[in-house]
Amino acid sequence: MRRLRRITPQRGGEAVRTNRRRGAQPKVVALGGGRGLSASLAALRRITGDLTAVVTVADDGGSSGRLREELGVLPPGDLRKALAALCGDDEWGQTWARVIQHRFQSQGELHEHAVGNLLIVALWEQLGDHVSALDLVGRLLGAHGRVLPMSAVPLELQALVRGHNQERPDEITTVRGQATVALTPGEVQSVHVVPHDPPAVPEAVEAVLDADWVVLGPGSWFSSVIPHLLVPELLDALMQTRARRVLSLNLAPQPGETDGFSPQRHLEVLARHAPKLALDVVLADEAAVPDRESLADAARRLGAAVELAPVAAPDGPKHDPELLAAAYDRIFRMHGRIGPWR
Repeated sequence: MRRLRRITPQRGGEAVRTNRRRGAQPKVVALGGGRGLSASLAALRRITGDLTAVVTVADDGGSSGRLREELGVLPPGDLRKALAALCGDDEWGQTWARVIQHRFQSQGELHEHAVGNLLIVALWEQLGDHVSALDLVGRLLGAHGRVLPMSAVPLELQALVRGHNQERPDEITTVRGQATVALTPGEVQSVHVVPHDPPAVPEAVEAVLDADWVVLGPGSWFSSVIPHLLVPELLDALMQTRARRVLSLNLAPQPGETDGFSPQRHLEVLARHAPKLALDVVLADEAAVPDRESLADAARRLGAAVELAPVAAPDGPKHDPELLAAAYDRIFRMHGRIGPWR
């Protein structure tokens, strides 16, 4: 029985154009945070106009952390990055993408604050509503999709780490804060969020339940991907939705969080945090999978098939938007409930 399929890339060609027919666009929800989610969104906006990003809100570092501590707001940084990734390739879109990503350089309090973070927080204070403010920023930018926070309250990420204290390598230590977890020495065993039962944003739950496809990852595994599974209402929606679920794996282990992790180890860790969650497809870069049979076995335990595709950019360990778009498009058409798509 075939368990792995190789996807042939099509840059900007027929595969990517197929879903642009009237009435043929799938409803896609992408979950994650940081650069991983941005890569996924930059690809997905090329193949569908019905796209929603659901973004983690546990960041406590940099500009986001400072605004969160001073004003008690959701950390805006990952939301800003998602909005920038949804900007179009025309002059308007690219100009606004650069503007909201711009960071001030100074000797004062504005140093390293991102323009987009300040804009988002200002609109939150003006409108008193997270979703309305983000929708307004999206309209200003001409974003090709919608951006939503996964929870209505800022979350603290906590991790149980073995060997965090290098002098006691077998000791389990609780490490607090997303920025600390992301770079922790030792081996992360599990993560949880505080508060332990955070409320999901209703629009995010609705989007997942109404989707045709849900894409989880790529991204920092413990600090961007798994946190979505720790919001009970969001996890329930992921299990109840009729959408097909795609897990997009990283191109390489992340220093600190997932040092030494194989692709199949990423699946095993995710399954420990959400043992009842089933998947349909696991997407991996073909060059990043040294043991294809082990990955296929781990995916099968989650109910998923493995799709291999060249999705890495030639100039570094990052996803190529066009190659990733072609891979998603092929998956949507080949694994959809109705084919060709709708």
